[in-house]
Amino acid sequence: MENKNNVTDFILHGLTQDKKVAKVCFSVFLVFYATIILGNLLIIITVKTSEQLNSPMYFFLSYLSFVDISYSTVTAPKLMYDLLVEKKKISFVGCIAQMFAGHFFGCTEIFLLTVMAYDRCLAICKPLHYMNIVNKHVCGWLVAASWMGSFVHLVVQTLLAIQLPFCGPNEIDHYFCDVHPLLKLACTDTYVIGVIVAANSGVISLSCFVFLVVSYAVILVSLRTRSSEGRLKAIYTCTSHITVVVLFFGPCIFIYMRPSTTFSADKIVSVFYTIITPMLNPLIYTLRNKEVKNAMKKLWSR
Repeated sequence: MENKNNVTDFILHGLTQDKKVAKVCFSVFLVFYATIILGNLLIIITVKTSEQLNSPMYFFLSYLSFVDISYSTVTAPKLMYDLLVEKKKISFVGCIAQMFAGHFFGCTEIFLLTVMAYDRCLAICKPLHYMNIVNKHVCGWLVAASWMGSFVHLVVQTLLAIQLPFCGPNEIDHYFCDVHPLLKLACTDTYVIGVIVAANSGVISLSCFVFLVVSYAVILVSLRTRSSEGRLKAIYTCTSHITVVVLFFGPCIFIYMRPSTTFSADKIVSVFYTIITPMLNPLIYTLRNKEVKNAMKKLWSR
């Protein structure tokens, strides 16, 4: 089929068409977004200014907070704006850019969470050699590899979406532009592209999740030889990370580890990994971490 594109903009259905519910949702998401910005900025500033938080774990945590701010900013402001307006429009270029940025920061978060699991595995299983293995140089390379891996992923996704012909309709049953809703609107057979998308996004999510499960299985096995106090301390350290992983990877695998189909629950599930998880990350990592709380108290006292 000749690649013709008669669509210059898209109409988003948003989360709800009910005006009263939309106003309530706007207030809720405004609080959520403010919490995301303030909470993650606080973590970044605390890690950067505290001499106590100089371990690799906090180095990765500061980058995770930056990615959380960026990732939520891709969708949350547009979502809140659309809750207040009647016609929820987005240009074709804006739609592709939103999808581009969303997959970039989302995939980076997946890789960073995987790197953090690798870091915890080495810290608990090889404590004597940990600082030599995961030095500043290695930390920098791991973060750079996360950014580069995400860039390769999004190039594939974006190239697949850009070459699709759109000749109408132009209504997206979602609150942001994503690959599956766009495939549904393309006026050509998208089965092969859908399989490639599932292989690209789904396999990355699933393989990283399997790596995470294996990492924590290794940690649990290594804890058998530790004292009860050592086991509790290690489990306490990993619980926060496991909580974040479940909240983020569960919805991602549900959305992307399948053919190019859309379900009514997709919008609610997407809220979890685009807004809820970035909001909970600062709370999970600070409320359960004495070192971070003490560093924040010192920062506040200044």
